[in-house]
Amino acid sequence: MSTLGPEAAVRVREAVGGEITRVERLAGGACQDNFVVEARSASGVESRWVLRSDARTSLPGSIDRAREYEVMRTAAEHGVMTPKPHALLPELFAPKTSAYLLPFFAGEAIGRKIVKGPELSKAREGLAAELGREIAKVHSVRPQAAPDLFPRADYTDKSPAEFRLATMRTHLDGLSRVRPALEWLFRWLEENAPKDDEERVLVHGDFRTGNFLVVPDGLSCLLDWEFSHYGSPYEDLTWISVRDWRFGQLALPIGGFSKREPFYEAYREASGREVDLVKVHYWEILGNVSWALGAACQGERYTHGGEEDLELLAIGRRASEMEWEAIRLVEKGSV
Repeated sequence: MSTLGPEAAVRVREAVGGEITRVERLAGGACQDNFVVEARSASGVESRWVLRSDARTSLPGSIDRAREYEVMRTAAEHGVMTPKPHALLPELFAPKTSAYLLPFFAGEAIGRKIVKGPELSKAREGLAAELGREIAKVHSVRPQAAPDLFPRADYTDKSPAEFRLATMRTHLDGLSRVRPALEWLFRWLEENAPKDDEERVLVHGDFRTGNFLVVPDGLSCLLDWEFSHYGSPYEDLTWISVRDWRFGQLALPIGGFSKREPFYEAYREASGREVDLVKVHYWEILGNVSWALGAACQGERYTHGGEEDLELLAIGRRASEMEWEAIRLVEKGSV
């Protein structure tokens, strides 16, 4: 109980409708603070929840928990396998922050276990197709259906590639250290950006191994919507193939557990869209550049942002690996 503090504990107890019996901080949340909360109602019914709160600092492009709450509710209402948030709790821990409760879902999220764990071998057989169908549901949400999820300027003034590049340029300029490889790659992305207007859809924004739960029979749910926005469907279709999210299984480009075609084919059938491999190549390069920049920013949250989590410093060193991968993709194409 001391983890929440007395005032926060009262508000959480009211939201879950019972006495709190256990609170534990969850490991692995590099961007936000997460807790598991167990409760017991007056009639003895036990329940388990996840409490997700804004952290002290966050990565560029991360939305706050109040907006993430609305995104997850919208996704769940469109049939996406994601927990539907139960209660929004503004300023639970600090002014100008938010937190929310969502039901606890079982499953494995640790990447190396998903791609190698023998207990998930059956799940891996059909996981790519499950994810292809699930992300198609996410992409069925369009700005016309939910125009208030994000500021209109975010998805009306520029093409999806132009918007991403403008955002990345701002964050690249904000780094304390100049990164010549990122500057070269950024210029390549500008010169090779798709010329045709792409449709805009709800994008998960961090759709990759580690942000969905897997049980022995397959997919349990999608998690971690803090980078969601309206953008190109190719952002999600390629982010899952970024080098870091293969967890050492580099020959299996879909999340470290599958070849590409089962994922693309399931997506085609569920969405009715073709998958343009030229755009896949471009957006996969952009994804590796984006994570190189994100990793550098994570490191600076430790070195310059006042955070004390050593995991952030460890993530920062991976920026060079992503730069190398993006340059390799420019020269040799996708695997």
